[in-house]
Amino acid sequence: MWSVVLLWLSCVPAGLQAAAVYRRDVPHQKVEVYSVTLDCTVTSRFAHTVMTSKALNKANSSQEIFFDVDLPKTAFITNFSMEIDGQLYVGNVKEKEKAKKQYDKAVSSGQTAGLVKASGRKMEKFSVSVNIAALSSVVFTLTYEELLQRKLGHYEILTRVKPQQLVQEFKIVVNIFEPQGLAFVEAEASFLTNDLLLLVDKTVTDKKAHISFTPTLEQQRTCPGCEGSIIDGDFIIKYDVKREKSLGEIQISNGYFVHFFAPPDLPRVPVNVVFVIDRSGSMSGIKMQQTKEALKAIFDDLHEEDHFALIIFDNKIIKWRKYLSKATQQNITAAQSFVKRIKDNGSTDVNSALQEAVKMLKNGHRKNTIPERSTDMIILLTDGNPNSGESSIPVIQKNIQAAIAGNMSLFCLGFGNDVDYSFLDVMARENLGLARRIFEGSDAGLQVQQLQSPLLLPGNLA
Repeated sequence: MWSVVLLWLSCVPAGLQAAAVYRRDVPHQKVEVYSVTLDCTVTSRFAHTVMTSKALNKANSSQEIFFDVDLPKTAFITNFSMEIDGQLYVGNVKEKEKAKKQYDKAVSSGQTAGLVKASGRKMEKFSVSVNIAALSSVVFTLTYEELLQRKLGHYEILTRVKPQQLVQEFKIVVNIFEPQGLAFVEAEASFLTNDLLLLVDKTVTDKKAHISFTPTLEQQRTCPGCEGSIIDGDFIIKYDVKREKSLGEIQISNGYFVHFFAPPDLPRVPVNVVFVIDRSGSMSGIKMQQTKEALKAIFDDLHEEDHFALIIFDNKIIKWRKYLSKATQQNITAAQSFVKRIKDNGSTDVNSALQEAVKMLKNGHRKNTIPERSTDMIILLTDGNPNSGESSIPVIQKNIQAAIAGNMSLFCLGFGNDVDYSFLDVMARENLGLARRIFEGSDAGLQVQQLQSPLLLPGNLA
């Protein structure tokens, strides 16, 4: 299933024709890509990447030019622009349904639009095309960001490079800064020969690393005199930070701070979690399907010593059970069957549903039906658009913060491109949690995996 995001390029002048972005591998004998550069800066596991490509139409007539980039699913685009003969056009991301309509309108009216499409479990493809006048040039600039996830003992920066032709200026530059210290840094690529391996320049100090790869035009050739490029595949950097027995590392920037910690040999603390599931009419279709996928992914990661409950809501509240149940396989199977039968209906009373979740956790402790030494949390799954009961977002945030009173964590999974993410993000951060978007058309289970450590392993974060 394709996930479509439109990047609308405003103020496109007359004469720029929208391209058929569905065509691929079209030979451009008179279109020269003379520069491809990738500049990535990583600070405390947060990667900021800028990819720039410059192309020239050397023909005496207009030519269609494509810009395709594969980027990690966990990354998010923060900027896209095209500079055509000195004129800058900046893209705006549109929500999915509006994007479809505006994309069709763009094509029919001769304007330029871009698409983001799923292309596997780990990557997505961003594509845009534009007709360039004779002897004119275009500069594409794509900026995306990503919070790196530690898997199999390391962090990974994955860059897929496929210029499909020899490039006058080809450059990959990565700078890493980890205040905690670097344990190791490795660079590899699927296309690296022994000769090209020598071109990877790597400098590593205690806290910083610089990696660059800048092959010349001749070094890119598949053979002497050949026009084909050997640069075709994945360029991967793997690294890890030093993990000493300490209270961790605090990073402070722009008035915010992040605490990284990974205490070794710490026993897991049981979790008491109430899932608050929005089934209102706005959650119909793909949102409800993804909600069920996300719940399955989280259920699979529960431990038997954990306890859980399910609340579904629209303008009314329905409980799976009146109390939290132990996460035995029998109870998990019963909960999954209940989730499969959820149907979208009604309006959205977020405030009452969350208040009820808080009461369930408090009652569980009061009646000693959940372990005394355990961690309490609420996971809200919604598109974040309250329109029933208390609908004022500031009031809801204030009410929930007062009810939780710092005694439990609230995590919010926001579904759909039209989710009111700022509402969920603020409410989660005010209550010792975090929020995450679940994008339409993408693998909800895979996206939730990025949250499973902080959600379900509070006693042993990695």
